[in-house]
Amino acid sequence: MIANSLLTQFDLHLFNEGTHAHLYEKLGAHLSGEGATFAVWAPNADSVYVMGDFNGWNRTANQLQPRESSGIWEGFIPGVKHGTLYKYLVHSRVTGAGVEKADPYATFAEPPPRQASIVWD
Repeated sequence: MIANSLLTQFDLHLFNEGTHAHLYEKLGAHLSGEGATFAVWAPNADSVYVMGDFNGWNRTANQLQPRESSGIWEGFIPGVKHGTLYKYLVHSRVTGAGVEKADPYATFAEPPPRQASIVWD
């Protein structure tokens, strides 16, 4: 578990039951102190990274950590601010391929054809 995690054991219990009614408060990007927490459900991932304008779109600079066996990956990234653009890089443990993904819990996203999510508070 990361120090700045928004997910409690009770959250994981409700998530695993499929009864968590407020996942939007836990998953996605959330500003916290001097940065942001990121959490995404990627149950078939071997690894998950966050890339964005905060790290020069470096695909492997900020790796998320798995949260037990829940399929949720999470982490805290310092320096992320309101309006920051980001994407997840998800490496499949099935195919080994890495795919850039928008955040399904993002509050805002770039207009098409761009696909980055936007940290918004």
